[in-house]
Amino acid sequence: MDPVLLARIQFALTIGFHFIFPPLTIGLSWLIVWIMAKHKKTGDEFYRRMARFWVKLFALSFAVGVATGITMEFQFGTNWAEYSRFVGDIFGAPLAAEGILAFFLESSFLAVLLLGWNRVSARVHRFAAWMVAVGSTLSAFWIIVANSWQQTPAGYHIVNGRAELTNFAAAVFNPSTIPRYLHTVDAALITGAFFMIGISAWYLLKKCHIPFAKESLRIGLIVGFVASVVQLGLGHLHGVQVAHTQPEKLAAIEGIFETQKRAPALLFGIPCKDEETVHAAIRLPGLLSFLIFGNLDAEVKGLKEIPKDEWPPLSLTFYPFHLMVALGMYFIALTTFGMFLLWRRMLFENRLFLKLALWSIPLPFIVNELGWISAEVGRQPWIVYHLLKTKDAVSITVPAGQILFSIIMFVLIYSLLFAAWLFLLRREINKGPEGTTPASGNEALT
Repeated sequence: MDPVLLARIQFALTIGFHFIFPPLTIGLSWLIVWIMAKHKKTGDEFYRRMARFWVKLFALSFAVGVATGITMEFQFGTNWAEYSRFVGDIFGAPLAAEGILAFFLESSFLAVLLLGWNRVSARVHRFAAWMVAVGSTLSAFWIIVANSWQQTPAGYHIVNGRAELTNFAAAVFNPSTIPRYLHTVDAALITGAFFMIGISAWYLLKKCHIPFAKESLRIGLIVGFVASVVQLGLGHLHGVQVAHTQPEKLAAIEGIFETQKRAPALLFGIPCKDEETVHAAIRLPGLLSFLIFGNLDAEVKGLKEIPKDEWPPLSLTFYPFHLMVALGMYFIALTTFGMFLLWRRMLFENRLFLKLALWSIPLPFIVNELGWISAEVGRQPWIVYHLLKTKDAVSITVPAGQILFSIIMFVLIYSLLFAAWLFLLRREINKGPEGTTPASGNEALT
């Protein structure tokens, strides 16, 4: 058994499972802020009850996210000791900032938001909602800072085989931080919006909690539509950054083997690493050069200019990216359809849209995972781009058997944890918001 491969599988498992929850909680937190602002504007207790329902679902997801995040960070010191030694001086600051400036802000005010309905004033309660949203979004920023430094290192020098911080601002605002952060936060808004849309659609399909479902669907749809459209621009911004700072990742994503001018954008294809070609390719000539450089004749670097042992795993970079883009276009189409129905005042009765919305709840979660896979695998074989290879970053004292055992344990524990999360979510959804007609037995979520 290869301990490097096993360590990579374990980290992918733990980070992949953890990454289910932060996008959901970030997106939901800002939707809750909107709902509580509506309560302030109208004075209607209806919005207060609406916010309370979504806060419960937020808190359940936040708790699981915290538990899985702790596990993830412990692995730096167990399976990735050489990596931790190399980046420890760099990573210490953003991870400390995430804990002190973001996590404690979010978790402290979550207690007020969750338990303070009849204990604090409405103004304090709204402030708590804002602080939870700001804290969750700040937490994402510092984690993205740490991860982006691996993608595009800056503000450091190498001393005795270790990266040491020389410029905190340059390290924080390295070339990929802002594009990746904006892209991630917008994806979180899409995730929270589709979660709200889907649950609201289920209520409408079952003809229960109608006023609550209509207003939640309307709010979620507006946010989901705007965020899905904005993601086009943010994705383009991120793509431009990748082209300039990680050309081999762009080449793997687009199946570009030969360096060429008027490089095409690939709509469909089946890449073959051995034959160094893309079968059944459907391309738009010159579009990639234009999108990246604003010039149809601009040159795009191909994989053949890069040593083959430094190529990213081709299929695992290519397919997740293109599936992510396809689903992103689906989000735009679905929310545009929904906005048209809302404009025509046909939204809440259109069963096709409601069913699509319900079935689409898992899709943003899948897209988040696909984007993460494409970004992280596309950096390989480097764990820190052009500084430290993944095979040189593992702990040399942890045997493969122990890693395999821990993977099995993680699979069992995370399966139970995921089942418990779904069970608790289903129970709260079946209860529905307070002060409304509950779902009858034959309407319960199954």
